Amino acid sequence: MATIDLIVLGMLKDQALSAYDIQKLVEYRNISKWVKISTPSIYKKVIQLEEKGYIIGNTVKEGKMPEKAIYTLTETGKREFDQLMLEIASQPVRIFLDFNAVIVNLDKLDYEARAHCLSRIENSVAQLKQYLEENRQLKENMPDIPETGLAVLQQQSILVQAIETWLISLKPANE
Repeated sequence: MATIDLIVLGMLKDQALSAYDIQKLVEYRNISKWVKISTPSIYKKVIQLEEKGYIIGNTVKEGKMPEKAIYTLTETGKREFDQLMLEIASQPVRIFLDFNAVIVNLDKLDYEARAHCLSRIENSVAQLKQYLEENRQLKENMPDIPETGLAVLQQQSILVQAIETWLISLKPANE
């Protein structure tokens, strides 16, 4: 998947990292909240990128810690990063919302079940909204958080607001 490639290559463009460090950065930056990426996919991707010659791993040992591979970007990897940036930026924007599988089937439910499903989606959206707000407040004054990271948080907040408004239009007329 090109998106995971881009995330891993982009992190390695900044600094040399182990697969574990990449995974921790993905967690810290909450990347998995807005891009489908998992811990196993990161480790698998690092191996694939090394096989393609985009990154190179050097084994290091620090003190009594076990050996680990620290990866750096190769010149080929830098070119691949640039190409992926343009390629992904040129693709049509797709917004995948898993709950749309519920939405397209709402008319198959009675009033009460439909209202219950919508209520659950609203609760999930409210939880996401709260999480995003807390995350924004936590990170907006941290000097090591890039503006682009904050921009993604802002984007997600705007999308949540739009989904909240849209959900109101779906409520059964009897409410």
